[in-house]
Amino acid sequence: GGDIIWQIGTGYFGCRTEGGRFDAEMFRETSQDPQVKMIEIKISQGAKPGHGGILPGPKVTQEIAAARNVKPGVDCMSPTGHTAFSTPIELLQWVEQLRTLSGDKPVGFKLCVGKLSELMAIAKAMVETQILPDFITVDGGEGGTGAAPVEFTNHIGMPLREALLLVHNTLVGIGVRDRLRVASSGKRVTGFDICVAMALGADWCNVARGFMLSLGCIQSQRCHTNSCPVGVATQSQRLQRALVVADKDVRVENFHRNTVRALAEVVAACGLEHPSEVTPRHVMRRVTEFEVKTLDRVYGFFEPGQLLEGGAPDFMKAAWEESRPDSFRSV
Repeated sequence: GGDIIWQIGTGYFGCRTEGGRFDAEMFRETSQDPQVKMIEIKISQGAKPGHGGILPGPKVTQEIAAARNVKPGVDCMSPTGHTAFSTPIELLQWVEQLRTLSGDKPVGFKLCVGKLSELMAIAKAMVETQILPDFITVDGGEGGTGAAPVEFTNHIGMPLREALLLVHNTLVGIGVRDRLRVASSGKRVTGFDICVAMALGADWCNVARGFMLSLGCIQSQRCHTNSCPVGVATQSQRLQRALVVADKDVRVENFHRNTVRALAEVVAACGLEHPSEVTPRHVMRRVTEFEVKTLDRVYGFFEPGQLLEGGAPDFMKAAWEESRPDSFRSV
């Protein structure tokens, strides 16, 4: 009965052919479910096990196999890249196709910013095609699962604050920021974390880590082995008994309620009525041992059309000039 944001990755689970490619008719049928409120294309995200998406065969139960349209008991692999599109323009055309197939439900995509020219290429494709997603979810390099390789968890992907501002500025710079929403993901746990993300351009925040911990996760980093000792990330019925729903649902609800309450208290302390009113001027950051600045003095915020008019910083100008809307490869 819960609301669902259907995230579609490179495996196209739930809307795939036997060969693993996107199945438009299967997507049309499933996306019409009233529980599905939005569709999110996963381009990239924080670290995952095995440098990508790998669900070991022992975890692929009959139920999961039926939902994903894969074979039970067999390792379930997500390819490194999408086959439904190969260029920024094709990505946006696919966004439009999914919107049509789903009956005009909101469609967006999620990315962890890496090579800047790839983000600029998507922005150029938006300008050229005038096709916009309904939302973009920005994941930070801080994100990732407990079973991911340590190097990827610690070092791969742009940190969330800088990535979020970069996406926000890019959309403002091409004059489309007021026509779509931006979500923030990646280690947002507290009410203050949410405030900072909204000050840097987020319209809402996605939280995973906090809910996992409230559910009982102890970060044993065994998610991919089917031997999670607290019953959270396992299909073993014996281990699942450690997750007592009647107890854990109360803890999860408490975390959610108190996090929202903390956010409301911080917003009220700023003299504001709604989190959307939080601006960079409300958040302070220590920049040296003796100096504190508000975020509007730490970071640069664009004016509408600034990127198109050539007023961006040199590093963004260079990425813009070497990007192209018909390829993710830089010139």
